[in-house]
Amino acid sequence: MFPTFTGSSRRPRNVNLSGQRSTNPWATSTWSPSTSGASKTVAQAQAERERRQKEREELNAAKRLQRVWRGHKDRRNFKQKCREEYDALYSQYTDHNPSSRVTSALPLLLVLFDPARTDDHRRLDLFVRDLVSLGPTPTNFDLFSPTSWDRLAGLIVKALERHPSSSSQALSILVDVIKRRPISISPILDRYYKLLSKLFEQSGDKDISVEEQEILTEAVTAPLISPRQGDISLRAYQAFAFSFLTSPGLLFLQRNPTQIATRIDLQALSQSVIYAYSRQGRVDSLPKNRSLWFLAHFIALNRAAPTSQGSNYLEALYIQLSILVDDIRIRYGRYGPRGEVDSAVEDTPQQTQDDNEDTTPLSSWVINQLDFLVDEDGISELLTRFTSTALSPDRLSEDASLLAGYTLVLLRCFPSHSDDIKMRLFQGDISTTGPAGFTSMPSVKYFWKAASNTDVFKRVQQQPTSVVSLLQPDSVRDQEWRTLLLFLELYNFLLRVTDDEDFLPAESQILSQQSPATLRIRSSGLSLVELKHLITFLKNLSFPLYYNLLDIMPSDSRPTRLNSLMGVSSKTPSVSVEDEKPTQSSFAGIIGMDVLSLRGASTSTMRSLYERDSRRRFLPANFWLMTSRFDMDGFITAVVLEEQQKDQMDEDDDDSDDSDADNFDTFHTYTGQRLSRAAQLEKRRRLKKVQREQLLAKVGPKLEILRNMPFIIPFEVRVRIFRQFVYLDKSRRRGGHVDPDRWRLSVISREGMFSDDNPRGRDIIGRHSARVRRGKVFNDAYEQFYQLGEGLKEPIQITFVDQFDQPEAGIDGGGVTKEFLISVTDEAFTPGPGGHNLFVTNSQNLLYPNPTAFDDLAEGLRHQLIPENGIIWKESMAVLARRYEFLGRVVGKCMYEGILIDKAFAGFFLLKWSASGQGSLNENRANLNDLRDLDPELYQGLINLKNYPGKVVDLSLDFTITDQVTAPNGEIRTITRPLCKNGEDIPVTNTNRPLYISYVTNHRLVAQPFRQTRAFLRGLGSIINPAWLSMFNQSELQRLVGGDSSEIDVDDLRNNTQYSGLYALGDDGIEHPTIQMFWQVMREFRDSERREVLKYVTSTPRAPLLGFSQLSPHFSIRDGGTDEERLPSTSTCVNLLKLPRYNSVETLRSKLLYAIQSGAGFDL
Repeated sequence: MFPTFTGSSRRPRNVNLSGQRSTNPWATSTWSPSTSGASKTVAQAQAERERRQKEREELNAAKRLQRVWRGHKDRRNFKQKCREEYDALYSQYTDHNPSSRVTSALPLLLVLFDPARTDDHRRLDLFVRDLVSLGPTPTNFDLFSPTSWDRLAGLIVKALERHPSSSSQALSILVDVIKRRPISISPILDRYYKLLSKLFEQSGDKDISVEEQEILTEAVTAPLISPRQGDISLRAYQAFAFSFLTSPGLLFLQRNPTQIATRIDLQALSQSVIYAYSRQGRVDSLPKNRSLWFLAHFIALNRAAPTSQGSNYLEALYIQLSILVDDIRIRYGRYGPRGEVDSAVEDTPQQTQDDNEDTTPLSSWVINQLDFLVDEDGISELLTRFTSTALSPDRLSEDASLLAGYTLVLLRCFPSHSDDIKMRLFQGDISTTGPAGFTSMPSVKYFWKAASNTDVFKRVQQQPTSVVSLLQPDSVRDQEWRTLLLFLELYNFLLRVTDDEDFLPAESQILSQQSPATLRIRSSGLSLVELKHLITFLKNLSFPLYYNLLDIMPSDSRPTRLNSLMGVSSKTPSVSVEDEKPTQSSFAGIIGMDVLSLRGASTSTMRSLYERDSRRRFLPANFWLMTSRFDMDGFITAVVLEEQQKDQMDEDDDDSDDSDADNFDTFHTYTGQRLSRAAQLEKRRRLKKVQREQLLAKVGPKLEILRNMPFIIPFEVRVRIFRQFVYLDKSRRRGGHVDPDRWRLSVISREGMFSDDNPRGRDIIGRHSARVRRGKVFNDAYEQFYQLGEGLKEPIQITFVDQFDQPEAGIDGGGVTKEFLISVTDEAFTPGPGGHNLFVTNSQNLLYPNPTAFDDLAEGLRHQLIPENGIIWKESMAVLARRYEFLGRVVGKCMYEGILIDKAFAGFFLLKWSASGQGSLNENRANLNDLRDLDPELYQGLINLKNYPGKVVDLSLDFTITDQVTAPNGEIRTITRPLCKNGEDIPVTNTNRPLYISYVTNHRLVAQPFRQTRAFLRGLGSIINPAWLSMFNQSELQRLVGGDSSEIDVDDLRNNTQYSGLYALGDDGIEHPTIQMFWQVMREFRDSERREVLKYVTSTPRAPLLGFSQLSPHFSIRDGGTDEERLPSTSTCVNLLKLPRYNSVETLRSKLLYAIQSGAGFDL
């Protein structure tokens, strides 16, 4: 641009070589040669200005101090002068008129009164005495100006705050003022009700007169019953609620809530609660303990009301329960039917005072109020409300939807009472009006009609792809989802108490003469067509909740506010809050619930129906399949890849768990309340579960389907996936060396086994080797292999020894290991005196854990006079649990190695295997039909009780059960145990017999064998991932353990048989004549005879699920010599048949039949 410019436009760099830096911004720059000049002058002027400014500020501060002091001194002197005048006024005892004296005294009293001075309180007492002398209700309220009365009210409040034990006359005057001037107390309503709470606490410690009780009652209700403006009345009720009812010391109110309940507007109280909780500010700092006391007082006041309250009461109750759900569940759990205490209640020593307060046991009075919500009266009132709000059986009104949400919150707050709540709802009828007029139907049927007619149900059933959009927040759909959720909860309970005979009865059975209980169950059930609609809905709903969870529940989703929850509106304008704190999530307008809760209810109902269909088929064979949702050609490969990614994720989680174990987030409710530490622990677990589910949905959606909805994939595909999972696990654990010999060689080479300096290799191989004695295989195996833990997955080496401790001859190509594992299971599962008594059998010879094993052991320890819960006692119990755990590992090892065992387990026990991959054993709920396999007599007795047409109370049953315990001397002793809290005091009636049947079933199937089952499944799960077990139902698991019970495929067996010796195939591929005769005989045998041959050779009569190619070791036949009188013999450890060279088919058939039927000819 400037072609003639030849210089540089860049300013030269200033370099300071002095090594000094100036901190004065007004000083000369560092590159200046001297400190003199204009910059120095400016700096000095600046410093001078700062000095003068400081002097002025000090002078002004001194003036303010003097002015304040002079004002204080003048006021003090003036107050003292007023006190002198006041004292002089009251020194005239006789001639002075009280009316004129109070007129002169009040202005002085308003000026001089200091709450901290005792003499001022005496002066106030003199003034009050004068006012009282004018009459109980001063007729001349114009003695003072309205402002003076207002100031007097505030003065009395201050006085009583300092000295609550002052005379009741002051409180009486205060009440009179409030009655005449309600506005006088408005600015200090919170202080006023906090004062009253102190007065109530004091009155509760002593007996007070009826007059004093009336004064206290009037003091509480005066601000609430006076005619006032809407906003002022709302503030009064809020102060009453959150400054008075939150106090735990209101003994007077707790003894007689009717006195207050009949004088106030409970609807206004409910509305004030809704309004307060819909805004942040008032309740955000309210400790949870006080919130629980407020809830209890709120319930007590409404219970004492002469008439039932409207929907506002239920709405206010719902909001409070939603906020306190975690605290109630944790703290109320101490008083549950079986006395469970949530582990989250345990706290660390660093907790705050509030945290200590929040984890203390609840008061018995609070417990009683909470009990009302779930007792018979409370649920009856709930049913009455449903009836009063029901429009038709086809849909629920908005109020009825609110009731559904409230019921769901009750189930979350009181899990220990969930069966009671469901039972009472199940027993009730709901009346509706429709085209046919006034009708009544069972509650389950009512909710089915309402649920199946919702738009959500129809769209999910007909348009499976619409689920994601239907789960987005929407006030109308929220009502429908609540209806569906409540139906699923009730129907789940119905399935548990429904016998197979009552599940799909014929129409004639429903109309025939039945007991009320049976008639109730059958009339509440669904028809086959309805069941198909329901199952289709559940499949279409559950599938995207697993497969598309990230689309439904993104990790960055924000929770909703109260005003958008379940259609709850406070009838007041909402307040916009810009900076919202972390809040609880909500689904269907239910605070703290998310779509995972819907998924759990849907999956639980679906699996219950699937298990019933598996036990007693009522649907077409392929009805459950959903293979069209997948590309089945690459399905197995995709699932295996997901499993590898999940394994990597689990390893990363294990590394990161310890690092963030103590990092607690501060959770808040939607009102901004800080949660107690116990509730924080609960929410932290819930948050981690949500995050875990989201991660699983991202890493392995197909795995989640297989774990929770396995029945939508064909059984054969799932078996192949299971074997692939096992192979991957072997490869990962053994460094790619799946073959046992190669693994041992890799250990030797890797650990330097032959080096004297490194014995680690010898130690690894040694720990996986054992010497066992026949007849004591289980004990020897337990002692030598229990410490391996999940290391039992690795190859083991077994040496059988005789009574002289000399090794037996054996062929170990994996065969001795198989013989060892089968011997362990044969010995350990043998019931009766000759066995270990760990398992017992039912009438069908199906195995299940001995339910009295721990009780029998405890009885034996008592006979030995060993103190309970002592070291020896605990160790003995632990040893028994470890033996169950080890037996679980052995069964898992058999499944891991593909070794079939000829053991049949009871279906209810196998169901627990499957359920172990889906949740805690505590969550497993027993079904009445499963009791048939355990105790047929008890099952039939419960069926008779259910069908009993008379009065059940005449049978003299209560909620207890009798267990039998066997002492070491063989004597049988009975122990009576309660089925619920105070069960011995609760008679069984026609109403509660379904609950009794459910409790008995749960005790026998879940509670009594709990420790045995938990230990066994812990061992099984250490070898076989529980998530893999969840891919199968009870009958499929039995086939996985013991093989396929279908007809033996001779061609498949022949194609997978290996020959050795003279029977080895030559280059021409032609079989030896004896081998050809053998297969001819096998074809001519009946299937039962083929199974006997198979059991004779392999020790199990069933084929592997994927055919004989999966038999390990392979079925083998070897030359057994030329002696035709010799019987065929076997080596079952290697599945080897030693077949002599017979010359005729008849001889071979007769010798083979004789051998398999007599069991002769076994050798190694």
